[in-house]
Amino acid sequence: MKTLYIECNMGAAGDMLTGALADLTGSRESCEASLNALGIPGVRFDLKASAKCGIVGVHSEVKVHGVSEGEDMHDIEHIIGSLDVPSKVKEDAIAIYKLIADAESKAHGKPVEEIHFHEVGAMDAVADIVGVCMLMNEIAPDKVIVSPVHVGFGEVKCAHGIVPVPAPATAAILEGVPVSAGHIEGELCTPTGAALLKYFADGFGQMPEMSISKTGYGMGKKDFEQANCVRVMLGESFEETSDNTPDRIAELKCNLDDMTGEEIAYATGVLMDAGALDVFTTAIGMKKGRPGIMLTVLCRTDEKDKFAKLIFENTTTIGIRYLEESRYILKRTEENVNSKFGDVRMKISEGYGVKRVKPESDDIADITDKI
Repeated sequence: MKTLYIECNMGAAGDMLTGALADLTGSRESCEASLNALGIPGVRFDLKASAKCGIVGVHSEVKVHGVSEGEDMHDIEHIIGSLDVPSKVKEDAIAIYKLIADAESKAHGKPVEEIHFHEVGAMDAVADIVGVCMLMNEIAPDKVIVSPVHVGFGEVKCAHGIVPVPAPATAAILEGVPVSAGHIEGELCTPTGAALLKYFADGFGQMPEMSISKTGYGMGKKDFEQANCVRVMLGESFEETSDNTPDRIAELKCNLDDMTGEEIAYATGVLMDAGALDVFTTAIGMKKGRPGIMLTVLCRTDEKDKFAKLIFENTTTIGIRYLEESRYILKRTEENVNSKFGDVRMKISEGYGVKRVKPESDDIADITDKI
């Protein structure tokens, strides 16, 4: 499967994503000519070679001449709709602007119709969004995976005053997306960058197992101790050999040496009742020669905070380790079989050329008790 992986260790902005995808094409001059042929009013793309911390990539600079700022959504739709680009590019670009408009509306408590985009709606942002949409249309990946996004921290000055990082609109767009502050102070992810990532991403996480054919670097304007860039990698990812969807889980662990067996059993029950995928204990030796128990909880990655809270509430631990993992799983279904002894649920697991059928042990126990 043709897969594009976008690495956002320094956040993302429209110009960085444009530069990274342009670099991926392999011809900066040809890509610049194509972008300037889009016909965006008063706009010119200038793709420059740029280096950050010894890494060479492309910085996309958009020059705007004679176009006013402060457009509303109707203006944006009219501008994009009049461009001589494929209809898919227009649809994508307008949908991305609607993401931004909804976020601005939520952040400022105004109807979308009253939102004027200021710097977010300036023509350079229109150029970045349409440019990225055009490049994505040309690259045409089957799947896009985006890394967790570093957003920075601190404060930033915008048209409305000084606001916290990430800016309210950016934070609204990134709801449901894995993010972290990172260690760089400042705004690393802009509303435009956030909207582009969220719109095109089929998933978020670590780079999948893939054979990389091309790599591109899109450089930001500022210099930091860390290379200020977005990296994109294009290649073939390896498909699962079953009909199952690749699964990601979180594994939470803690060591306990001051709880009774009854207390640990109760905590295990609470965690299972809350929807944990699995809970189990392992006997371990701890400091000072104390026998102890390692409690392990498996859960969905988006529920790890919920289960960390439950572990703290129901055990004596003061620290929890966690990691996120991929797992291979068989597709599981259940069928009811009517036997002469009564109904029995049959658990069916299949995939990867394997099929297993096993009766539900509780049903067998019930039948045995009645015989």
